[in-house]
Amino acid sequence: MSAVSTRARCAQCLRPERTCLCPLVQPVPHAVQLLVLQHPEEELQAKGTGRLLHLCLPASRLAVGEAFEPAQLQALLHAPWQAGDAPRQAVLLYPETPHGDQLGLARQAPWPQPAPCPEDLRLVVLDATWRKSRKMLYLNPGLQALPRLALQGDLPASRYGALRKAHAPGQLSTLEAAVCALQRLAPAGPSLQPLRDAFEGLLALHALHRPE
Repeated sequence: MSAVSTRARCAQCLRPERTCLCPLVQPVPHAVQLLVLQHPEEELQAKGTGRLLHLCLPASRLAVGEAFEPAQLQALLHAPWQAGDAPRQAVLLYPETPHGDQLGLARQAPWPQPAPCPEDLRLVVLDATWRKSRKMLYLNPGLQALPRLALQGDLPASRYGALRKAHAPGQLSTLEAAVCALQRLAPAGPSLQPLRDAFEGLLALHALHRPE
């Protein structure tokens, strides 16, 4: 058994104790619920940001998997998370493919009209590499059928490259992309600066423990 596998890990953030993320966690109120669907290869990924994002957002859930059972996925996407809550409209943070693509993806659903208020939305984020996220989309038709939010226009400079190699210039990490999406869905909501501060703390922690 390797040394890595026997290293004590924090029960909450799943990181080794010396790189525990819990001191970076700053709870942020938010009207839009967040569902993080995390690829299994990201669960213990030291450079990942999905779990930190989840820990900072009280109205969020994180589910690990690549191909979800259809009934399980539908419950994650649409069922109320608390007793007495109304169902939410799920929207997927992902680039648009209006005519499908070479993988045979279905056309995504149009945005509902009138547009739902933030309190009626559930943002779905795929925490995976670009290649793995496309596979997750392909394997889960329930995700293909969602309306999509594609981040376009002016975006903040990404700090993603300080953690891991990006698929394309300017590509955002899961946390950075989710912050941009939440701002667009609820522009009048509370400041999301604590999320950015937590991300900067993660970068500093990674630099401190990076092998020479």
